[in-house]
Amino acid sequence: MPETFLPQKGNYRNLIAFQKAQCIYDITWYFTHKYLAKGDRTIDQMVQAARSGRQNIAEGSAAAATSSETEIKLINVARASLQELLLDYEDFLRVRNLKQWDVNCEKAVATRRVCSKHNDSAFYVDKIKERSAETTANIAITLIHQVDVFLRRLLERLQQDFVKNGGIKEQMFRARINYRNNPNNKINTCHEA
Repeated sequence: MPETFLPQKGNYRNLIAFQKAQCIYDITWYFTHKYLAKGDRTIDQMVQAARSGRQNIAEGSAAAATSSETEIKLINVARASLQELLLDYEDFLRVRNLKQWDVNCEKAVATRRVCSKHNDSAFYVDKIKERSAETTANIAITLIHQVDVFLRRLLERLQQDFVKNGGIKEQMFRARINYRNNPNNKINTCHEA
């Protein structure tokens, strides 16, 4: 059986960016339903932005086998959605005269350290129940920044992969030409061509 030219992609659950985006979604769900007034439109907007961040990572990863362009676009949509959510958390803190932690303050440094070690949503949901709105918002902000870094790195890697391997049409063409020239050989995968 010849090897396929389609790359084995789509395992988004193993991506740290997806795992942390799941944490952001769960924190946002809890946060909005605890600290915003019932009926406030911001609840739905924040939850949907968090959901979009997570869902677009999954959808982009699933589309990756046949469309580098779709994968790149959806990963960028995930970034944009999380940036929208970041603004909502910053607005929450600002309009309530709560403190957004300076990047170098002791709390921010400690939070970054903890967040860099934990990608399990249950960990955060348990911990934020004991925290104030200010602290919970700053935890979410920290996670959003961390996911943004991972997504930027992913986009850089996707760009390099595309330049190196081309898109699906180029990979299909190379596989077909290889088969025509060597019908008894395996089909080259996109990484072998």
